[in-house]
Amino acid sequence: MELTDDIRYMQQALALAREGVGLASPNPTVGCVLVKDDRVVGRGFHMYEHRDHAEIVALKEAGGEAEGATAYVTLEPCSHHGRTGPCADALIHARVGRVAAATVDPNPQVAGQGLARLAQAGIQVTAGVLQEEARALNNAFAKWIVTGSPYVVLKAALSVDGYLAPPPQRRHTQEPHWLTGAAARAHVQQMRHASDAILIGIGTALADSPLLTDRTNLPRRRKLLRVILDTHLRLPLSSKLVASAADDLLVLCHESASTASEDALLELGVQVERIQSPHQHIDLINALRALAERQITSVLLEGGSRLNAAFLAGDLVDEVDLFYADAELGHGAVPFAEGGPSPYLLEQRLSRLSKAEFGSDTLVTGYLRDPWGR
Repeated sequence: MELTDDIRYMQQALALAREGVGLASPNPTVGCVLVKDDRVVGRGFHMYEHRDHAEIVALKEAGGEAEGATAYVTLEPCSHHGRTGPCADALIHARVGRVAAATVDPNPQVAGQGLARLAQAGIQVTAGVLQEEARALNNAFAKWIVTGSPYVVLKAALSVDGYLAPPPQRRHTQEPHWLTGAAARAHVQQMRHASDAILIGIGTALADSPLLTDRTNLPRRRKLLRVILDTHLRLPLSSKLVASAADDLLVLCHESASTASEDALLELGVQVERIQSPHQHIDLINALRALAERQITSVLLEGGSRLNAAFLAGDLVDEVDLFYADAELGHGAVPFAEGGPSPYLLEQRLSRLSKAEFGSDTLVTGYLRDPWGR
């Protein structure tokens, strides 16, 4: 089969994998297409609640036609027993003729073992077809499975001169200030849908009174976890966040925070977790570890100037997504990262920069760390 066919069918497998966004975490999103005599005979993608991995779904659809087929899978077939048996063994048992995998498994304990088992069984193996696209789908899983910490995406909407918001005297309290247009804000909702958690600081909660919800109306296995870093538990009981709590609002506080405030929040259905800290503010590393223990693989950081600066200073950001609007805010406006780099200086540190247009707004995306270890 020609390379162009490999790309075409792997693109179909990637499209299937994307259908698992919001439905597979904390497992990776994976798609599989089985092709025989230039016909697709089986398709599948992974949904955590349904247990079956993408390869198994595709094999069940293909039935006997799987024999001699080529399996295009976006992630190396697993070789170990977890919630299900090894997919590599299932492919061998089905007598497929070839397996094309977009990328190896990021888990260093199993990476390459599934492909090796297939090759030992006499199945032709190809790896690396559309690898970059496949890895981008599972950056969060790679970070979480390798480091035990979630993948952190810093998202900010900025004026063209690099500011977050107008000076406080030009803002209305507890109302968000929209810089970007409808198309950019719709894309942010897609980013929220692809995330396990969204995180802000208490300053943003008090200033904007946001809801922080996933408004795509797309299906997801778990509610988007709304996380507030609130050192002294200052979140008002009357806030929209507290009023809308439905097993999806988590407040992380300092270990010394008021017990009475904690009890009041708990009574209203808000989850509260105390974070051990060697200083007077919340230790961000411990906060991220606490989220990882909840099987949160990805965090969308939508904080303000201080929180952006703290995460960047702590080297805790993996991906940066900066939306630039046409408007200028001028001197005295709220900086992107208080005491930290301007967004333009930060861009110089980013690798694999890309740009996309959303109406009149421009999205700049880049990476401070590669969870795949490149």
